[in-house]
Amino acid sequence: MATAHRNGAEGIRRACELLTAEAAKRAELTPSGGPGYVDLLGDELDSTGAVQDLMTTRFVPAIYERYWRPALARAVKGVTGPGMAEEVRIARLLLGLGPGDVVLDVACGPGNFTREFARAVGDSGLAVGIDASKTMLARGVTELAAAGVDNLALIRGDATQLPFQDGVFDGVCCFAALHLFADPLAALDEMRRVLGPCGRIAIMTSVRRQLTLPPLKPLIERASGMRVFESDEVVAALQERGFQNVRQRLAGLVQFVGGRLPA
Repeated sequence: MATAHRNGAEGIRRACELLTAEAAKRAELTPSGGPGYVDLLGDELDSTGAVQDLMTTRFVPAIYERYWRPALARAVKGVTGPGMAEEVRIARLLLGLGPGDVVLDVACGPGNFTREFARAVGDSGLAVGIDASKTMLARGVTELAAAGVDNLALIRGDATQLPFQDGVFDGVCCFAALHLFADPLAALDEMRRVLGPCGRIAIMTSVRRQLTLPPLKPLIERASGMRVFESDEVVAALQERGFQNVRQRLAGLVQFVGGRLPA
């Protein structure tokens, strides 16, 4: 029992039960026989640009949680914007997490938010993190071993083609990643698909404010591979997919958006 607590075997077993039959056939534990993550991809996905390329290096995952992500977030949110601890609090509030919930963290990186979600849902709940970067997930496995949570699993997969059955999650979080996807609206479709009745979504992504000159938008997007959403674009996309009580909070060039599906 103590070994399972350290290596997350129980979380992996429970997460694999949520996979589609086709995805379950491709599932491989990496590294085999020890603490690891479930790999459903094998090959690397096509990159959307320079920002995403950085996430697959060894350097960025090593400093991501403590230095890279906080510094980058502060730069785009402004000095008065929410810090990392506040981001976690916002995500938990938008998701309304409680004991027994099953939550998906899309583009989880090394799993810093995923681990907080696992603690919030308790032993009867489950937190699943999915990311396409091998180096991010390898770092996440190291962090997970030290965290002492067993209701968590990390999976390497494609956020725009989620490998899970329909309606198996109570909440889906996607912070600091939607703007990096080649087809962000397809990713939203997938997040909607895997949510059950009363499912909640929490998103943090880019937003173009009035101070951002329109001519700069295509230049920024082409140079970075990062999409800059219009102020009402993500809100409208969630509403079109049936989400109710959609809320939006702006902080610098970042927006926090959440909504809930009907029963």
